[in-house]
Amino acid sequence: MSRVAASVAETSLSETAYFFVHAQAEPGVMPRVLELFSKRGLVPSGWHSTVSGADRAGLTIEIQMRGLGREITDYIAACLRQVVSVEAVLTYCQGHSAN
Repeated sequence: MSRVAASVAETSLSETAYFFVHAQAEPGVMPRVLELFSKRGLVPSGWHSTVSGADRAGLTIEIQMRGLGREITDYIAACLRQVVSVEAVLTYCQGHSAN
């Protein structure tokens, strides 16, 4: 188990992290975004993506991840911001950890 996955396992499941990713609508964006979770042994608890804009050139991805602490959420968000074609990443944490 990866260090991040072990840390998530120790965190209370009452905390949910939300990632809102805005990117250019290109075929490789979604796999690159998902890879940041999967390479850490994480499976998002929710995923919704929508192509938007009059020219359908925008892509909005909403990701929910249970059990992530604020530190890991911030780190993954920073990594998402470095993905090619990602233009903006916002995060929101709901709940609190038991620690």
